[in-house]
Amino acid sequence: MHLAPRSCYQPVEISCCTAPFHAISWWMKQPESQGDDSAPTGPVPTILEAVVRRLCVSAVYNRGIVTLAPHILYTKHDELHLDAVALERDGKPPREVKIGTYRVSGLGSISLMDRAFLPVELFDPLEAKYQNVTLMAVDRV
Repeated sequence: MHLAPRSCYQPVEISCCTAPFHAISWWMKQPESQGDDSAPTGPVPTILEAVVRRLCVSAVYNRGIVTLAPHILYTKHDELHLDAVALERDGKPPREVKIGTYRVSGLGSISLMDRAFLPVELFDPLEAKYQNVTLMAVDRV
């Protein structure tokens, strides 16, 4: 993975379901121009937008293309993880609906899709593994 010099990265405040979370977002690159396209780019802003807007993402995972419905972004062992429902793997639906955990660094070519999703009932943002590590979670309303 290619990272730009640290001077390109900006601090950001991310609000989650319980309290504001302050972080130096070394994974978010600010565009060089400050015109209309001044939003951060990269995998994390894409995932955050997908969670907030309840949109699916497409990504390369284990050399295959997956369509994911991202439910929560959190940290685990100082790495970013995404719990999401896989809606397709290489164009085929999974045998069962389940929430899978994906290390963000293991997802490639992440792109936002124009495909909405509804959060699955299996997802519980209050689960113990998400406490004090959640960056963003879907709103279940």
